[in-house]
Amino acid sequence: MDIGTISLVLMLGLMLLLAIGMPLGLASAILAVLVLVMKFEPDLLLAPWTFGDGILTGRPGSGPLNILAQKIYGLLTDYVLISIPLFIFMAALLERSGIAKEMYSSLNVWLNRTRGGIAIVTSIMAVIMAAMSGIIGGEVVLLGLIALPQMLRLGYNQNLAIGVICASGSLGTMIPPSIVLIIYGLITETSIKALFTASFIPGFMLASFIIIYIIIRTQLKPEDAPLPEPVEGDPAGSEKAGLFFAFLNLLVAGFGTALFLRACFFEFSGSNAANTGADAFWGTSEFIYIFGIMVAVSLGLAFFVFGKERTATGWSMGKGLVPPIVVIGVVMGSIYGGITGITEAAGMGAFAVFVIALLRGEASTELVWDALMRTLKSTGTIIWVTIGAATLAGAYTIAGGPTYVADFIVGSELPTMLVILLMMLILLFMGAFMDWVGIVLLIIPVFLPIVLRLPLDEIGLFGELNPRHVAIWFGVVFCMNMQVSFLSPPFGPAAFYLKSVAPPHITLTDIFKGFLPFIGIQLIALSVLLIYPPIISILL
Repeated sequence: MDIGTISLVLMLGLMLLLAIGMPLGLASAILAVLVLVMKFEPDLLLAPWTFGDGILTGRPGSGPLNILAQKIYGLLTDYVLISIPLFIFMAALLERSGIAKEMYSSLNVWLNRTRGGIAIVTSIMAVIMAAMSGIIGGEVVLLGLIALPQMLRLGYNQNLAIGVICASGSLGTMIPPSIVLIIYGLITETSIKALFTASFIPGFMLASFIIIYIIIRTQLKPEDAPLPEPVEGDPAGSEKAGLFFAFLNLLVAGFGTALFLRACFFEFSGSNAANTGADAFWGTSEFIYIFGIMVAVSLGLAFFVFGKERTATGWSMGKGLVPPIVVIGVVMGSIYGGITGITEAAGMGAFAVFVIALLRGEASTELVWDALMRTLKSTGTIIWVTIGAATLAGAYTIAGGPTYVADFIVGSELPTMLVILLMMLILLFMGAFMDWVGIVLLIIPVFLPIVLRLPLDEIGLFGELNPRHVAIWFGVVFCMNMQVSFLSPPFGPAAFYLKSVAPPHITLTDIFKGFLPFIGIQLIALSVLLIYPPIISILL
């Protein structure tokens, strides 16, 4: 059977099976078998009593089935895949412990007298949580439990509160260590570390757009974000600014101390004798003096400029931010400091969260057990969808599907940007109906080869993308699409996550209504990536 017919049957079959409610993993596996049969043994469908000609049934351990089995085995035994349950476990520990709640309280201390301050605090907290674990659902639920009641109590506009929580809570898609980027890197064999680096600026750009929108909206419509009543004794104005800078100074001292000890370790252990350049980043002997001076200056400021009393007060107001900063430092610092790989960094982050919970007196058998059960359920879902979708993608690849689609699109002589825009529309449409895991496994193996064959100088409107960064750029663009999909009706997952913890009077219709301006913000951020692709190369 020709590949064009197979592609049509596959598309219609997938839509039908998903429409009747079949799980994506099972639907994908069924269609994978159908694709192999149509391509290699159509007689099994046309004349089943003949049992085909034996290409599949006669040699079940060889041929296309063997290639498919090797593909699935290679994917599921990839070492980086272990990082996914570790990041999920870390997120589950954060959700159940009081670390996130105390972080919210500390952020609120500094911004409670700012118009729209609670909404801004919610966005900043989402960014910090995204940089810790990269899990989306847990962030939305946690913000819904902590921030939504607070904003509604203060009289915030309901649509603004809903949109801020769900849009900010979905930032884990873009900000490293994003699980979406990890899966994309595994499927496309792209450097996950490079994907993390490339997504930094687009991710924080999107977060900045959300915060700028909050500031502009609340300034134009103050009634959407009333200021809370001042509390007697709370610092304000220059006094609060002084306390904030005193707290920042302590953070600099702690950060400098950690870097000073790292540089000392590299120098006195002899590591620098064997490793130079990137491998000795911030670890050579001259940095011992630099970080030593940094720590000395910070301590001098703490004792002689800010004063011990102001420094102590600033610490008490902001100490809730320290555990998250430590976790981010452990995870991202170990990756970019050349200490560990992604998987080991995920394990170190999970261990760091557990130790912090232990020191806070919150660790218990119940906490760990509940986190493990949540991890098992979430990982099981991802793995089964991965198996099913990888099977279908592999079967379609063996049948020649990606080559057929690539030749069809490239041969149509459509303008490059029109081809990319059509891909974006397909990804946005699929994102409204399908889980991101299925999309990255089913669509990306078809789209990426096409993108790699497009004229490089025609991608984007300004600047030229480095040829080595095309797959990385498309991965970041894909993640921005998935960011939109988390809010897209009718099946936007963020809406259902929030609905599970929202007050009864807030309906799904209300939640989707609150999404509309934030979907527009996400599309603006996506447009920036399409107009100026080299933005992902700034840090690479």
